[in-house]
Amino acid sequence: MLESTSTARIVMTTVVSPEEGSRLGRTLVEERLAACATLLPPVHSVYRWQGRIESSAETMLLLKTALDQLPALEARLEELHSYQTPEFLVLEIEAGNCSYLKWLRASVGPQQGTKV
Repeated sequence: MLESTSTARIVMTTVVSPEEGSRLGRTLVEERLAACATLLPPVHSVYRWQGRIESSAETMLLLKTALDQLPALEARLEELHSYQTPEFLVLEIEAGNCSYLKWLRASVGPQQGTKV
């Protein structure tokens, strides 16, 4: 059954390699800032950086999280990321499977039953 939601989010970022993506994804899930990290290697990016057109192979990282986790997730990603200016694009989820959205919400933030 589909459920409309205003709290689920997908954060997109690119990283230099699958190894970095795996390391970042695991850390962010372990720290409960993301419920899931999906790696999409390889992607090819063409972009302007410091006045030049650049081209590079990268790994796309999709992080499933909740709205209230975005500030902490962005701060932690900036600490861990190898790029000077990491991509941090937030996609709002209009609707999704009710069970999946409940799992996502339960997988991020403080564990239930623990004090903050």
